[in-house]
Amino acid sequence: MPTPFDPRLIQESFALVEAEADKLASHFYALLFLEDPSLRDLFPPMMDAHRDRLITALVTLVHRAHDTEALEEYVRQLGRDHRRFGVRPEHYGVVGQCLLSTLRRFAGPRWTAEMDGCWCAAFQRVAGLMVEAANEAALTAPPWWTARVVGHARPNGSTAIVTLEPDSPYPYKAGQYASVETMRWPRVWRSYSIANAPAPDGLLSLHVKAIDAGWVSSALVHHTYLGDTVRLGPPVGTMVCDPRSQRDILLVGGGTGLAPMVALAEELSRWNDRRRVHLYFGVRRAEDLYAMDKLSMLVRRDPCLRVVPCVSDDYRFRGERGTLADVLRRQALEHDNWTRHDVFLAGPGPMVAGTVGPLLELGVDERRIRFDSFDRQSGVILDVRRLALAQSA
Repeated sequence: MPTPFDPRLIQESFALVEAEADKLASHFYALLFLEDPSLRDLFPPMMDAHRDRLITALVTLVHRAHDTEALEEYVRQLGRDHRRFGVRPEHYGVVGQCLLSTLRRFAGPRWTAEMDGCWCAAFQRVAGLMVEAANEAALTAPPWWTARVVGHARPNGSTAIVTLEPDSPYPYKAGQYASVETMRWPRVWRSYSIANAPAPDGLLSLHVKAIDAGWVSSALVHHTYLGDTVRLGPPVGTMVCDPRSQRDILLVGGGTGLAPMVALAEELSRWNDRRRVHLYFGVRRAEDLYAMDKLSMLVRRDPCLRVVPCVSDDYRFRGERGTLADVLRRQALEHDNWTRHDVFLAGPGPMVAGTVGPLLELGVDERRIRFDSFDRQSGVILDVRRLALAQSA
């Protein structure tokens, strides 16, 4: 009789190999390409991002194993998102075979037949949901959109605001993000939040900061011109404002994490007339504050919106000084410790983790905090709650 899916056993068995997750991911892909060399063409020359994605997916699946609803939605999103890589149903067999072989190798003699059967059942369940979700998505949307660059502004040396015109309607919500592939680096995808609410003209705005060894970010900032084209993966993300909520709203953006906060503020300015909106924008130096004209325009349009720029490492700045976490702590009493707010955060992983922790300590309900945090080099979503716990340990 096949071993049933058991969340407890999944977590216990993964604990045997989690400390060597990086080596596990490298071994898995080496084995995968050995078993089916044709699959190598689906991946970029540099595999760092995909190794990180595999680790993130495994960790997320393991830690959500007890939450059937959250697990299923996460898996179905993976299935929809993998369409842009050219993944087909027949690929899952060899992927499952190589994953099981890798887990057995790294767990060694501690791996049991029961664990093997449980992971086999888990993978069959995951693969089935991914294929089903991909097939459903194919009925209504392409695996990617082509978009033309119609605007490219440089507010400072390392940041660009890129305006895109998709070739067909791009159905996203304010607060979501998109994966982007440039023609300069085929098969290399990176995630960027969309910096404007949906508009009748269909244009999208991205805020991109060039980072060292960032293939896509450097291409978008330094080597992208009007008329160039990029590819967009399907819109992703749950950092969407619920119009049914009566709670005030706290928007927190670090660096180019400002992008989804601008989109959310813009969306709220269209219909919100009662919920107070506090937008905190944090950078290290005053010259890194960008898009202030856009924020000023939103403040003039929306009497419910208050924008607070924060600078951590520049003594010349006369506004709020300190990290975003510092500023939010200082102003907590004025706002009931932020416990009456729906909270949205975006930015570098350490910044988001360093802000989530203090908010939880102030008493903010974890269910009221939504965030998307990208490792800007690998383009993966970080498990920020685990990082926040690790930092506070």
